[in-house]
Amino acid sequence: MTPLLVCCGLATLDVVQVVDRLPGPDEKVVARSLDVTFGGPAANAAATAAALGVRTVLVTALGAGPVAELVRAGLVAAGVEVVDLLAGPGAPAVSTVLVTRSTGERAVVSVNATGAGDLPAPDVDVLRDATALLVDGHHLGAAQVLARAASARGVPVLLDGGSWKPGLDDLLAHVDHAVVSADFRLPDDAPVDALLDRGPTLVAQSAGGDPVRVLRVAPGGTRTSDVLHPPTVPAGDVVDTLGAGDVLHGATAAALAAGHDILAALHEGVVRASESVRYPGALGWVSGPGRA
Repeated sequence: MTPLLVCCGLATLDVVQVVDRLPGPDEKVVARSLDVTFGGPAANAAATAAALGVRTVLVTALGAGPVAELVRAGLVAAGVEVVDLLAGPGAPAVSTVLVTRSTGERAVVSVNATGAGDLPAPDVDVLRDATALLVDGHHLGAAQVLARAASARGVPVLLDGGSWKPGLDDLLAHVDHAVVSADFRLPDDAPVDALLDRGPTLVAQSAGGDPVRVLRVAPGGTRTSDVLHPPTVPAGDVVDTLGAGDVLHGATAAALAAGHDILAALHEGVVRASESVRYPGALGWVSGPGRA
């Protein structure tokens, strides 16, 4: 079967500026460079998978207007097929991103999906030939519809867990693999391990350049833990950490869609994410030696 990854979640317009340092209160700084491009966890993951040669469809909310068309054009140019749930006038969120030149660390301000409002349910026929589904927890109603349908069809569901969002419990019931960030916190302060009680049979937590912790539930209920060690990237080689987590999820989902075991897929994601920080932006690696 030809791999097809369906992603559901946030697409934004990212205004990215590289600065020597973050400004303090009432301070202005001059940026060294400016880039305007699409962003968002699901959008970057979809573009990552497309760059790795996997046919990819993104279910998101763009709307109509100049901002929406700019984001749409960028996604299409990246090889992503777009299903837009926001009919009529509207616009995706605009994210302001400041990247510190010396460390590659980024600071982000965005309204995320809060401005999209209630969206119509997606047509589950988008999953007809899907071999994997990635959801990022944004546009939660749409994600729940697709995750439920994917689970019923035996299509593996991967969660990009950047942070806890209200209603995520209902989505987790249909998630097979949850790959969460170092900052991910459950609302009751329970350890990340507790996600295994909410539906997923695998939980992995990234930690920047440090090892990824992996927890699994075997069919008999036995729980195991492991670590995946990312390739070492010297601090002097780090150009930009923006979108590294999205690359991790996109490359993992692409490998999962291609039929790889989840641990092998995670390893591919970790390697790609580590390579991505050597380049500017979430997709700078695509034109470098990291592209498949």
